[in-house]
Amino acid sequence: MAPVSKLFDFIVIGGGSGGMACARRAAAHGAKVAVVEGSGRLGGTCVNVGCVPKKVMFNGASIVEAIEDAKHYGISVGATSFDWSFLKQARDAYVKRLNGIYERNLTKESVEYVDGTASFINSTDVKVNDVVLRANHILIATGGHPIIPRVSGAELGIDSDGFFDLESQPKKVAVVGSGYIGIELAGIFKTFGSDVTVFTRTPHILRHHDPIIGDTMLQEMKRIGVRFEHNSSVLGVKKHDGAHLPLELSWSTTTAADAGATSSDSFDCVLWAVGRAPNTRALNLEALPGIERGRHGHILADEFQNTNVKGVYSLGDVFGKSELTPVAIAAGRKLADRLFGGEQYTNSKLDYVNIPTVIFGHPTAGTVGLTEEQARDAYGSDSIKVYQTRFTNMHNAMTPYKPPTAMKLVVTGPQEKVVGLHLIGRGCDEILQGFGVAIKMGATKKDFDNCVAIHPTSAEEIVTMR
Repeated sequence: MAPVSKLFDFIVIGGGSGGMACARRAAAHGAKVAVVEGSGRLGGTCVNVGCVPKKVMFNGASIVEAIEDAKHYGISVGATSFDWSFLKQARDAYVKRLNGIYERNLTKESVEYVDGTASFINSTDVKVNDVVLRANHILIATGGHPIIPRVSGAELGIDSDGFFDLESQPKKVAVVGSGYIGIELAGIFKTFGSDVTVFTRTPHILRHHDPIIGDTMLQEMKRIGVRFEHNSSVLGVKKHDGAHLPLELSWSTTTAADAGATSSDSFDCVLWAVGRAPNTRALNLEALPGIERGRHGHILADEFQNTNVKGVYSLGDVFGKSELTPVAIAAGRKLADRLFGGEQYTNSKLDYVNIPTVIFGHPTAGTVGLTEEQARDAYGSDSIKVYQTRFTNMHNAMTPYKPPTAMKLVVTGPQEKVVGLHLIGRGCDEILQGFGVAIKMGATKKDFDNCVAIHPTSAEEIVTMR
């Protein structure tokens, strides 16, 4: 074995948001820290092929919607066009600037950035290129990657990472998968003018969210012209060189009425959005005998992010609980505080209950806490009461189309403690954060009722529901 070349207090494997936050906080406490990242760019999924560039594309699509609305307010915009390539170049330049900021932040905090792929030798040593790094504390924060289904011709499609590599706008897109990633990207494609079909294995979309979100989103996406192939199972993809739409996607239908029926259609882009898996292959986890893995390969850890191997920790997408960037950042900072911040941080850990999250669909949606079904399972149906409302945002008072806004408040017990809030409609992405604070503090329906409404807003409906 190569001699140990460098000694650290803390080694962070993965330069994504969670790993970076943890490394910088540890360094702020005085620890000698190394961050190992082999992709050549810092920031992980969120900065490079996730939240940040996705939000840029969402913002662009929202401007298209605003231009459509303008004429109904007496505003003449004139002829418009959209240049996908221009937006991609501007977006990529923005992301590159963020990469540079991340690297400069490491330098500022005296964190050593090691460019390469880390593999474990044992619980204290990792090999990167031809160098061995040693520390008593090692964090695995390697993130995840999109899953490509095992069907014939799958390599002809792209995944969510590949969405950000597209140099031009596809004319006709098949989005396979109806979780939040597929629904967000389908909405962006459609709003920019692509013909979009979403393939889903069930009659529903966004199945892990409360039905008020999934059902309302489905209704609105159909209204704007997105087609859905429900109860479908994709069989494969074929390429016909020279064709206007060269990718032929075939699928079977799984409903009782049409069981076994097969269909096909032609597209110039097939996007797989069927889930994500943890990045663990290069880690040589065999060098950590007995390390616990989940059913889908995630590296399991306890509430303090400890794996069952002493001195080895796991968080973020590779950990697999609440796979959201702010969650990884918060968990990383809590872990660094506990390991290097002194006695006052002995019990520092992230509370994974009541984490707010948003879907940047068309329309936006947000959720915090339990779905109605989860609440009934947790507390019993007799202890649950649901308040809900559905209305048209005043923005659309002047337009002939009336996109829905829907809200559901789930409460429990005689005090009517709020255990779930689910919103969909214009502005819900910005509305949710403040109510997330209230729910985290244990707010009741009476607390909401006691807050004077801000009029005229959509948010006022949350404090006036009956």
